[in-house]
Amino acid sequence: MNVAFYIAKRYLFSKKSHNAINIISIISASGVAVGTLALVCVLSVFNGFQGVIEDLFGKFDPQLQVTINEGKSFNPQIPSVQSLYKMPEIQVISEVVQDNALVIFSEKQTPAVIKGVSDNYTQLNAMDEILLDGEFKLYDGVFDLGVAGVGLAQTLGCGVRFVEPLQLFAPKRNVTISLARPDNAFTSEFVFLSGIFMVQQAKYDANLMFVRLSLARQLFGYENEVTSLEIKLTDAANELNVQKKIQATLGDTFTVRNKYEQQADFFRMMEVEKWITYLILSFIVLIAIFNVVGSLSMLIIEKKKDIKVLEHLGANRKLIFRIFLLEGWLISLLGVLVGVLLGLLVCWIQIQFGVLSLHGTDGAFIVEAYPVLVKWTDIALITVTVSIFGLLAAVYPARMLTRRKN
Repeated sequence: MNVAFYIAKRYLFSKKSHNAINIISIISASGVAVGTLALVCVLSVFNGFQGVIEDLFGKFDPQLQVTINEGKSFNPQIPSVQSLYKMPEIQVISEVVQDNALVIFSEKQTPAVIKGVSDNYTQLNAMDEILLDGEFKLYDGVFDLGVAGVGLAQTLGCGVRFVEPLQLFAPKRNVTISLARPDNAFTSEFVFLSGIFMVQQAKYDANLMFVRLSLARQLFGYENEVTSLEIKLTDAANELNVQKKIQATLGDTFTVRNKYEQQADFFRMMEVEKWITYLILSFIVLIAIFNVVGSLSMLIIEKKKDIKVLEHLGANRKLIFRIFLLEGWLISLLGVLVGVLLGLLVCWIQIQFGVLSLHGTDGAFIVEAYPVLVKWTDIALITVTVSIFGLLAAVYPARMLTRRKN
């Protein structure tokens, strides 16, 4: 066994002649443990909230989305796009026309995003799981129907049982507005509300309405064009490989995005918040680790006689430096180990019992308790970070010992 490590371990667990040194060592390890516990719990809660948001978007966003890089729309009949329908990894392709329009109901009006979808759209996403009222039906054989977000319906003051239709207005493409008849520069369509959905994301709930594809094309002045294709893969397909395959087939003219890339700004913001919190807590842990400096300095004073004995036995300053460096590091490692174990225990209790709840009125929050998701990459990062801090904190007192004059 390494001599320096063996002696450092004995010093860590042996009883000191002055009880204050034991107390300070315990306080040092406890400070590191509390900081480590906080890192484990906070990062796991961030992971939990991110998982909840991913589930919400997962019920709505397609697995893959194809959009054109230049312009707003493209013809889905071109050969490269048509070749996607022959790929065995693709289960469903839904054509989409999406643009902004003005929605008027009674005396209320608001801008909204109108999303026209093909008939197979319900095979693409689990729309039944996010419907709050009514059904996802866009045509009844006579009238065009629409499905609106709950926030949009509340803004307009409409519901699925209202007999009055919603009126949609969109500017005509490539038409100059006449001051005498400005209304001629707009296309108008009527839809009856058949359903209300809730994704619990304002981006969709407060602004989006579904209509059938043909109505959207009439409203926005498209013939056969689409603004995007939304794709669902087979269960056996590898999403990353298929995404690369589709991108290679379509070329640089198009962009193929997965669920995370469709919400890149949102998830990037969550990652930034998580790592800023990590840096702040790491700084707090670094401050707590400096207690090791005081603990190790007092231990060096305590072990002056032992140092003399080791020097007479032939120990050089390099060996003595390593002994006390490892001693200080072991104090930090003990705190890291206890902190990680306690953090995992707290996370397990929260996952199983939801002890920390989100207080508010019923239905005000998506989840009742703080969500927790432990990622072992985070645990490894925390362990390495705090261990390095502990090692660096032990360098100064150990180095000062080896520089002392005899």
